[in-house]
Amino acid sequence: MEDTAEHEQFGTYLEGYKKLIVKVAGAYCSDYEDRKDLIQEIILHLWRAFPKYDGTSALSTWTYRIALNVSISYLRKETARKRREEYYQQQRDILEWSNPAMDERLEQLYRIIDQLRPLDKALIILSLEGCRNTEIADIMGISPTNVSTKLYRIKEHLKSIVTT
Repeated sequence: MEDTAEHEQFGTYLEGYKKLIVKVAGAYCSDYEDRKDLIQEIILHLWRAFPKYDGTSALSTWTYRIALNVSISYLRKETARKRREEYYQQQRDILEWSNPAMDERLEQLYRIIDQLRPLDKALIILSLEGCRNTEIADIMGISPTNVSTKLYRIKEHLKSIVTT
């Protein structure tokens, strides 16, 4: 929608259907922040689809259809995200360290790694995860020799930072 008239038309349309949008979002999200996100997502989809509205169905039917489809998709994504989040929360005991001195050193290492360029960061993290150079090469789309060279240089760079 590039035309000012279309913008105004959409604004008028949205004003008339905002209660419907809020009602649908409220049916799918009880949390205030999630509901706001869903409303924005619905409006975005309506904005994109508005120029294609052909009038074959009532505007309210069309609006409900989009709002419900977006809400259902949003709910699926949120449910999957929340399941992953719960899983990671359950696993956090496994991830906790018992040695405070090691915690500090590990945090320092990750702060330094965070300063690396994205490709270098990915390489060193995969290496720290125990991936072999051939695996890293497959993941990153570079040769195993290139992985070895880059990892050597990254490690040397990290050593120079730690010793300064």
